[in-house]
Amino acid sequence: MAASLLISSRNYSSWSLRGWLLARMSGLEFTVETTSADDPAARAELLLRSSSILVPCLRHDGLEIWDTLAIAEYLNETFPQAGMYPADRTARARCRSISGEMHSGFSALRSSLPMNLRMRRNGFTVWAAARADIDRIEAIWRECIATWRGPYLFGRRLSVADAMFAPVVTRLRTYGVSLDRPCEAYAKHIEAWPDMRDWTKAALAEPEAIEELDMEF
Repeated sequence: MAASLLISSRNYSSWSLRGWLLARMSGLEFTVETTSADDPAARAELLLRSSSILVPCLRHDGLEIWDTLAIAEYLNETFPQAGMYPADRTARARCRSISGEMHSGFSALRSSLPMNLRMRRNGFTVWAAARADIDRIEAIWRECIATWRGPYLFGRRLSVADAMFAPVVTRLRTYGVSLDRPCEAYAKHIEAWPDMRDWTKAALAEPEAIEELDMEF
């Protein structure tokens, strides 16, 4: 049975991006199915009215796996040769910890700086709560890069954590957030990731638009 990944908008959905990057990282061959922009559940998630619950959803070997961390763990178990988590026990524990923190936290960043790859808002005012989230993310990046020597969070190989934080890089670019040198270097490596380039190209060509997320605010 062929594998498929159900996603919503490439331009607006950070959860869909995470699921897609994880599937690509695993080496799984899969097709992409996209929910309608008019689907109430998908629209609620994109407009930050509900958390991402059933999208993205990976269908593989007769199973349906939703939630990005569940997808990451399933793919890691199914394709251990992909090395989605670091081989070192200490690094692996940290990778799971910061991936979980990204998964469940940073609500101010999510609500104040929604993902929108087609938009650029230089000069955007970042309020205190979102700034605190950004400061914490930068601290995570700096610590990982200093400990595991980059260019990615856990060394020279991409990991689940890089997929989890990749949408943050797009948000920071959309809203013109300046980064210090190590964080800027990391962001550039994520942007240069071929899978990120492929996703971004498709997002920019996506015809659907959500007026509430494209308006100036």
